[in-house]
Amino acid sequence: MIAHLNGTVAAAGATWVVMDLNGFGVRAECTPATAAGVRLGEPTHLHTSLVVREDSLTIYGFAGAEERDCFELAQTASGVGPRIAQALLAVLSPDEFRAAILAEDHKTLTRVPGIGPKGAQRMVLELKDKVQALGAISARQPVAAAAAPWRDQVAQGLQGLGWSAKEADAACERVADLALSETNIAVLMRAALQTLAKK
Repeated sequence: MIAHLNGTVAAAGATWVVMDLNGFGVRAECTPATAAGVRLGEPTHLHTSLVVREDSLTIYGFAGAEERDCFELAQTASGVGPRIAQALLAVLSPDEFRAAILAEDHKTLTRVPGIGPKGAQRMVLELKDKVQALGAISARQPVAAAAAPWRDQVAQGLQGLGWSAKEADAACERVADLALSETNIAVLMRAALQTLAKK
């Protein structure tokens, strides 16, 4: 099990980061907020989860241990794989995820791409006892915005989560007013996801 990566950022995209670990490059799939918070050439620490499949080994990276724990917990629910678990953390903070499960808030869970009403019910049923073990989760700290234009990063992040280019562009348009006063990519991404969830 690979629990964390500590190295220099060699490359980054909308939903991934490549870490240079003393000459050994490791790619980690990330939420858009985590990917937006790193800087090329700067040291970064990522908490990680290794997902083993028959034909692949994929590392998922997170800014905090709480996010990683929620990612792993979500996958213990029937029908939830790493892609949906990652989308869940792009839409909800660990606190919001835990609160939704405990309150049996199906509506909040269905805001996540890939989780429908039945899936939300199943998650609540299967995770309600397990989520207690996470304890009190601290809210994530805001992630600083990256230097790239916000629209490109948000659109790429949405497409990485499964939305079409047209849907991503439309969502960016709906949060354009917010972008005039808000430069945090994570906040803009969440706002864009919320507009898509309402459609």
